[in-house]
Amino acid sequence: MSILSKLTRGVAAATLGLVAMALPFSALAETKIRIQSVIPNSADEVVMLQDFAEDVKQLTNGEVVFEVLPAGAVVGVQEVMDAVDAGLVEAGFAWTHYWSGKHPAAMLFGSPVAGAGVGIDNIAFVSWFQFGGGKELYDQLWKEMGVNVKGFMLQPVGPEALGWFKEPIASMEDFRKYRFRTPPGIPGQTYKDIGVASVAMGGGDILPALEKGTIDAAEWCCPKPDSVFGFQKVLKHYYLQGLHQVVVNADLYINGDVYNALTDTQKKAIEVAANASLSKAMSYRIIENGKALDKLVNEDGVILHDTPADYFKEYMDAARAALEKNAAENEFFAKVWQSQKDFAKLAVPFWAGAQTSNANLGKAYADSLKQ
Repeated sequence: MSILSKLTRGVAAATLGLVAMALPFSALAETKIRIQSVIPNSADEVVMLQDFAEDVKQLTNGEVVFEVLPAGAVVGVQEVMDAVDAGLVEAGFAWTHYWSGKHPAAMLFGSPVAGAGVGIDNIAFVSWFQFGGGKELYDQLWKEMGVNVKGFMLQPVGPEALGWFKEPIASMEDFRKYRFRTPPGIPGQTYKDIGVASVAMGGGDILPALEKGTIDAAEWCCPKPDSVFGFQKVLKHYYLQGLHQVVVNADLYINGDVYNALTDTQKKAIEVAANASLSKAMSYRIIENGKALDKLVNEDGVILHDTPADYFKEYMDAARAALEKNAAENEFFAKVWQSQKDFAKLAVPFWAGAQTSNANLGKAYADSLKQ
């Protein structure tokens, strides 16, 4: 922790204490918590975050009020976690793998590459988090990072689409012809490991890079967010099935001093609202992505393809090698990954079998729409 962080935190705590002693109880009835986001307030993730905030407000009878600030309102995107730690803002909102530079295990909570290499999808991930020991490890992550933060997982998404291409790809040989925008960190490095020219860049830079020819293929997320960025204006071949981010979680981080100052009832309200958000976020994504995909295919001329079969084995093998390497180099990373592997050994055989029925059911219906 930096000296600035320690000084800022000390001043903030002292100020809060003096204010608390000076003001009457009625003036302390409302606690406002500013959330510095890493994305614009127009994003779907913020729509869901506002829904969470409204739940907390109602559950606490207006005692706890969250105010969502857009990216850059107080600090830059990469400074959000440090700002929350230091008390410059009371809370932050981002994807936890953004902080992999502080600790590599952040990736296992924010974006466990290729389903952590053990077949965990977004629903199974929530099961691990809530009932398989994940939450306790998540709470430990902040201590491992050395930040004064209380985290809440809010929005599991996935699987993300493989991405957008100029021409159809029938194999990995075709795939390797493209300069491909990917996420940073292990997911992007895994593409490099299988010979794909992976280029990491921010979401707002992707469309201009496609238009300029800096890259000629790209992934971002899913039909709704992808269409908002406008990739369909440049590329028409879209592949839904990808492994790089089968699970992606957007989370809330509250400054530890601010959180500890809340009452037990207020803390429980935030926990209950966060648990509700885990479900509502997935439900919201299904309908919104469904509407977006329908428009992309039926109005925007996008052609939907199945991902080449050889992609899956190549990417999975490389992802597992990357996970093994990080586990060998970091004790806490190894501990978290072992927990996910233990969970997967018990849960994935059941869940994969059940999901096969669901997938076949859905595919049969989707195929009937084409007739």
